[in-house]
Amino acid sequence: MPLEDTASGPADSPAQKPELPETRQVTDARTMRALSHPVRIAILEVLSLEGPLTATEVGERIGETPTTCSFHLRQLAKYGFVEEAGGGKGRARPWRMTSIGQQISAHGDPEAELAANALVRLIRDRQIDRYRTWLETKAAYPREWREAAGDSEFVFYLTAEELERLNQQLLDILRPWALERLTDPSQRPPGSVPVEMLVVSYPIAFPDPGSGERPAGQGAE
Repeated sequence: MPLEDTASGPADSPAQKPELPETRQVTDARTMRALSHPVRIAILEVLSLEGPLTATEVGERIGETPTTCSFHLRQLAKYGFVEEAGGGKGRARPWRMTSIGQQISAHGDPEAELAANALVRLIRDRQIDRYRTWLETKAAYPREWREAAGDSEFVFYLTAEELERLNQQLLDILRPWALERLTDPSQRPPGSVPVEMLVVSYPIAFPDPGSGERPAGQGAE
């Protein structure tokens, strides 16, 4: 979840609607800590791709009991990440996401920074595990999928402003591909499957002290 993660519902799923907020801003440490649980992240992932789902249906997909999933769904609802979708039969209550994704930002708060780092590591570890699974199983995929998948790395020399602009340009390109088909299943062509793309960018050296840019936490003398 980027950190902006965008994902939404399955084919013929009326409860995941295009008018859902595109992303939810998560900035406080308490909410980040509440989200930092493997089962809760797994629930959000499966609801993003397949929701609305009941606790039983979620449990079948992530390998947890309905009781466990029901507890964590209620906790996620408490913090506003999911809500009841309506339309259930009997005691079966479908749940859905309240937004298409989350953006994690600490805004310079040290406590929130620690919580954000822990949450992002948890999410990225799950994503890297899926990438490892792809590497281990891609031989079983049809050739066209093996050839279509990508694996690239680039190193740029950029200023902070240029890096911010590059990231925005990439988001402008990628977001329409994600949102249109995630929020409107009728836009998905036959044979399409969920494809995960990770886009991360970070400096691998500190800026030159003479550049006027200072590492975080260093003030002027």
